[in-house]
Amino acid sequence: MTSTLVPARARQSYRHEAYVWSGRDEYVAGLAPFVLEGLDGGEEVNVGATPEHARWLRLALGARSTEVRFVDMTRLARNPARIIPSLLALLAECCGPGRPARAIGEPLWPGRGADEVVEAELHEALLNLVVDPDLPFWLVCPYDADQLPGSVLDAAGSSHPVIATPTSYAGSATYRGHDQAHALFGTDLPELDVPETDVWVAGTTLDLAAEQVTLRAAAGDLTSDRVVALSGVVRELVVDSVRRGADHARVRVWDEPGRLVAEVFDRTLVKDLLVGRRPPSHGWTDPVWTANQVCDLVQVRSNPRGTSVRLHLDK
Repeated sequence: MTSTLVPARARQSYRHEAYVWSGRDEYVAGLAPFVLEGLDGGEEVNVGATPEHARWLRLALGARSTEVRFVDMTRLARNPARIIPSLLALLAECCGPGRPARAIGEPLWPGRGADEVVEAELHEALLNLVVDPDLPFWLVCPYDADQLPGSVLDAAGSSHPVIATPTSYAGSATYRGHDQAHALFGTDLPELDVPETDVWVAGTTLDLAAEQVTLRAAAGDLTSDRVVALSGVVRELVVDSVRRGADHARVRVWDEPGRLVAEVFDRTLVKDLLVGRRPPSHGWTDPVWTANQVCDLVQVRSNPRGTSVRLHLDK
């Protein structure tokens, strides 16, 4: 990803690329020149990285690090569904015809939970849908070859048109484009062995769903404000299910180590892969958007069998 591999040139379109690195030296050698090249060209440069990796880049950039926007991805990307709204706001502010911009985005790092990894991989695939292909925006996503599982590196090839390393820069032979996002969004969430606490509710029995969630959340050691927030989100999701034409929605709540999980399922189909990732406007409300602001992780899947919204709250 160094300027010798990819020389500076006028860019008139969106580029979404993975940079596979090993060790601190390769991380800095590939990404610091990428940042400096953008700054030298008068571009807005945004770096979303873990605190440790941001520190590496700041040291390498020296005084010029003050010209870069740094975002702590361990906070922003705790729920990967929060990344795209932040990105869209950035692009609206500083990128457009004649105003190229570039960014580093690191949604995956060692130690992420299995559910978080899956959602980060979906996020990467959705990035190929959400950005206007004619926008002069260059996004590079670093992948740690030493510490990330091989399955994560394989998934990067499916969601990035280009894979770069310190010594190579080539198109990904496994890139699936929009198909990857549709495939991931259309899969079923894992069926878990949870206690039989299912409650099927309709628009006329919302209080039953709210009561179920409140009782289980309160018993799960959540603070009172988070209990109220979760109950409200579940209520909104059930209302949305009925609005989409569902006769009933299934509400489940269960405990997992360190977290409480709630799920709303109905037998409707959601075709908008970016549901919950665009800010509501003009009086329109989106309960999945609300869930993404309240919960530590939100998973949405939809296919002809139905739609599931799974909510995770840390205790």
